[in-house]
Amino acid sequence: MTGMDWDKLRVFHAVAEAGSFTHAGESLNLSQSAVSRQISALEESLGVTLFHRHARGLILTEHGELLFRTAREVFAKLAMTEAQLAECKDHPQGPLKITTTVAFGTLWLTPRIREFLDLYPEITLSMVLDDGELDLSMRQADVAIRMQPPRQLDLVQRHLMTMRHRVYAAPEYLKKYGMPRTPADLDKHRLIVYGDVGTLPIADVNWLLEAGADPAKPRRAALTVNNIYGIFKAVMSGLGLAALPDYMSHEAHNLVEVLPELEGPPIEAYFVYPEELKNSKRIAVFRDFLLRKIAELHKG
Repeated sequence: MTGMDWDKLRVFHAVAEAGSFTHAGESLNLSQSAVSRQISALEESLGVTLFHRHARGLILTEHGELLFRTAREVFAKLAMTEAQLAECKDHPQGPLKITTTVAFGTLWLTPRIREFLDLYPEITLSMVLDDGELDLSMRQADVAIRMQPPRQLDLVQRHLMTMRHRVYAAPEYLKKYGMPRTPADLDKHRLIVYGDVGTLPIADVNWLLEAGADPAKPRRAALTVNNIYGIFKAVMSGLGLAALPDYMSHEAHNLVEVLPELEGPPIEAYFVYPEELKNSKRIAVFRDFLLRKIAELHKG
């Protein structure tokens, strides 16, 4: 199998991922011409064209797609094996890639990572904060903290916590506009809600627009933001009232709870990882650390 030696396959995989010889060369520390030569040699030895070369970049041919699917699986499995071999030693070490939402990752998780790394200095942690779901089976991340149960069947899931949504405002907003006494009073207030709700896992996410409102006089939002972290920052700045998950109020001590009788639909958070990583020490210690921190949050 001279045509498909590892080096050429690695180069092909990098080019297919990057979509250009130049970008692949940067990630492999090779010149563009060296990358191009390796691909031409691979195409020649296999007797097929793997890429259509366009002015705008490269597009995989049908043969290229076939090879890329296999190469991606092979390299994902190799990365996993490498991680497992590293863990055959006594203590958790090696890379651990975590993904969660922008808000939860930025506000709650990142400030706690230092403590985790102090406990496990041989784990190399990377975090991918994304409100879309990364594909764990393709190893875009090892572990996810998701705000809904996973739909994929081959994932192990552990319930972490129920997030309650309540209404908050900054003290300077309340000083200027007064404290609403009843849900109907919200008609007179500036509300910050989600924009682009079609992409969200929660039904009825903008319940604040309806709470105590007269259906004949629909409320208008003062601001819509498509991300809860943005909504949080807007509330902190004194712009208006919004429904926020309770963990945010723990992270920002100056927020004031408004209309405590109002509560939005709860969100269930899950710790999720692929079945094949169930013996990973890194994942086990990270999960236990999270559960400990969440217990402290609910005590506090």
